[in-house]
Amino acid sequence: MKWERLGRRTTLGIAAGVAAFAATAALALTQGGGADPTALPLSSLSTLGHLDPAAAAGPLGAEGVPIPAGAALGRARVLTTGEQIDGITCQAGEQVLFHIHAHLTIFVQGVARQVPAGVGIAPPYQVEATPQGPFVAGAPCFMWLHTHAADGIIHTESPIERTYTLGDFFDIWGQPLGRTQVGPAHGTVTALFNGRVFTGNPRQIPLLAHAQIQLDVGRPLIAPEQITFPKGL
Repeated sequence: MKWERLGRRTTLGIAAGVAAFAATAALALTQGGGADPTALPLSSLSTLGHLDPAAAAGPLGAEGVPIPAGAALGRARVLTTGEQIDGITCQAGEQVLFHIHAHLTIFVQGVARQVPAGVGIAPPYQVEATPQGPFVAGAPCFMWLHTHAADGIIHTESPIERTYTLGDFFDIWGQPLGRTQVGPAHGTVTALFNGRVFTGNPRQIPLLAHAQIQLDVGRPLIAPEQITFPKGL
């Protein structure tokens, strides 16, 4: 089964495409597979003041990553084969020339919310019932950005080497994202990237390999959640 093959899948290719972002500074690309983190608009966590500790992690899902206790933030857009969003195509089978993973955590007024399984995957889903929970393993087509489980892992599986952004993912999800809105949730959005404050538009956050991204809508603000990426992710 596919979820059993996760540990044998290898990240292939080096990102060499150029992604232009309308921000205070351009995101410079490196030969290491994405935007140079030192060029991102980041500031210290200390600028935020008090942060509440995150609640205990939920149970591990099919990918070995905790599933948030809260409900899904919003439904996934219904896709069709060949559909294009932001230059990303829904294709039969997964494209793994460029294959990396990032993790997204969302809190709305301090409550954890799920990123649903099946974002970027066209129904009907073929769902495998693993011992740790459901895993969307098959479908008529897959966008190059998608989720297999409700654990916040964003799979980048692309036939081209390119830096994708959180805005691309939310467009595929069919949910709005900006400085004052995450999906249906409205309020000031605080974005964190690898434990630092991302001060630009959250849509411009790059989906780098093993990036740990957190969006807090409103208050209280929650300390950055850190996961351990299992072998194969």
